[in-house]
Amino acid sequence: MPLRSPSARALALIPCSLIMASADKWLFPLVSVSFVSLLLFLSALSGFSASYALFSTQPPPSYVRRGAAHPPSFAYLLSGARGDSRRLLRLLLAVYHPRNRYVLHLSADAPDAERADLAATVRRAIPAVRAFGNVDVVGRPAAGTHMGSSGLAATLRAAAVLLRLDPGWDWFVTLSAADYPLVTQDDLIHVFSSVPRDLNFIDHSSDVGWKEFQRVQPIIVDAGIYLAGRNQYFQASEKRATPDAFKLLFLTGSPWVILSRRFIEYCILGWDNLPRTLLLYFTNVVLSQEGYFHSVMCNSPDFQNKTVNTDLRYMVWDDPPQMEPHFLNVTDFEGMVESGAPFARQFREKEPVLDKIDEKILGKRRHRPIPGAWCSGKKSWWSDSCSQWSNVNIVRPSPQAEKLKQSIKELLEEPKRGLHSCKQ
Repeated sequence: MPLRSPSARALALIPCSLIMASADKWLFPLVSVSFVSLLLFLSALSGFSASYALFSTQPPPSYVRRGAAHPPSFAYLLSGARGDSRRLLRLLLAVYHPRNRYVLHLSADAPDAERADLAATVRRAIPAVRAFGNVDVVGRPAAGTHMGSSGLAATLRAAAVLLRLDPGWDWFVTLSAADYPLVTQDDLIHVFSSVPRDLNFIDHSSDVGWKEFQRVQPIIVDAGIYLAGRNQYFQASEKRATPDAFKLLFLTGSPWVILSRRFIEYCILGWDNLPRTLLLYFTNVVLSQEGYFHSVMCNSPDFQNKTVNTDLRYMVWDDPPQMEPHFLNVTDFEGMVESGAPFARQFREKEPVLDKIDEKILGKRRHRPIPGAWCSGKKSWWSDSCSQWSNVNIVRPSPQAEKLKQSIKELLEEPKRGLHSCKQ
């Protein structure tokens, strides 16, 4: 199998072999290990990453049509921790579409064998991956600490890799192993075809409240950034004042986002230095993923009017709210169906309601991707209709798509949630 330029095509490698590319041409093939160097998050993002190649050949570039005249595509970061490989596989099967791009991240506490097994299992489970080459598993991952900045470092690195690997996607979506879709990818692509491609969906608020003393003012150092095998953080005895150098002060909100490609490019390139300035500050914030993108967006004149104040997730919070929403179960099913949200969280592994979502909403069969308009194989209990495919540039939405479309329409019309929400 010939080696190809990483700027256009992936490196096809022998399974489990180690290969290193030139400094400006790092890539991530699945089923073998390679290194990638991306100077992003100071010392954290100046590190390296790798991934296992899941494919043998790339389709012709014209096969997946991109651009304003064609349906949009999504770049997904699916993240989990040690023991989450089966959950990530199930999540990938539920959100897979040949038009999209995927990076799977198992945190540093997971053994290399789990990552290699995940890569091999994905290759077997989704035949289209071998043809489209659109799934990668990070082989040199970041620490899995929830507190601190290593999680933000991993997100920015994945975003940079996705920009490098694929020039055509439109939105960057972050999901965890505890998340699950409530719509098919045909539904999502269909609805977002009528959404301006510079819009960002991110839950945010400048009303920090009790978080100011507990999460904004404490100074921490994330040991996962510079110590191998550490997932704790150190907290300074002194606190610092809440920042007032930004127009809208400090913002906070949900760490789960759907961000436009243009905004991701801005965060990575930072042509007016705001993303880098805020990155330096958020390096020492307790929950940096709950404030970094939010503060960059609402302090930037180019993006503050391109923001919808929602993360498009269905969640149910306890009263009073805890650190995380409660685990969803079968009693929440009707609420999920009627919510119009494309994703829900959080679920326990093997939660029975996931099977109900597969059957009643997604039309998904066990261990197989969700059949969409792109699947052209014969449908039967012993064969996968998505083992063959035809035109990946058409979609076939389900009735659930109408709920999502109406939900987004209402969000855009609501003053406190719509395009001027940064100024509320």
